[in-house]
Amino acid sequence: MPEFSTKRRVRHSAADMFALVADVERYPEFVPLCQSLKVRKRDSEGGKEVIVADMTVAYKLIRESFTSRVTLDRQALSILVEYLEGPFRRMNNRWNFHPVDDHSCDVEFFLAYEFRSRTLGLLMGSVFDAAFRRFAAAFERRADQVYGVQPA
Repeated sequence: MPEFSTKRRVRHSAADMFALVADVERYPEFVPLCQSLKVRKRDSEGGKEVIVADMTVAYKLIRESFTSRVTLDRQALSILVEYLEGPFRRMNNRWNFHPVDDHSCDVEFFLAYEFRSRTLGLLMGSVFDAAFRRFAAAFERRADQVYGVQPA
């Protein structure tokens, strides 16, 4: 199962980065391959916000949609994405935000996935790998646009 993880220090607060990643409705504006995202349901469970959302990813003539459950834990500054249905056999995604000071944090991103169809895996595997490797950088660029570039 392909996996990708990264840890990046960014010049934005952990709370700001959490808010940016938690704002799933905006993903089509800047997330690689994300064509659309629709929130089906939004609830609270045990002090955490839980979102069920459909995301459609597209590359050239290939379009796939999948449903995920996103658990936003603002207090712990963590986001867990659990795959529910779609073209994957498995998918697991986690974000953790660790404050360094008031204006910077370490962002940890982890993703593991496996396509249900071997053919789709062969067609999309390298494209997904490249896109997922650009995810963390895409969120950092988005933070610079939304919150401004912080001095080093």
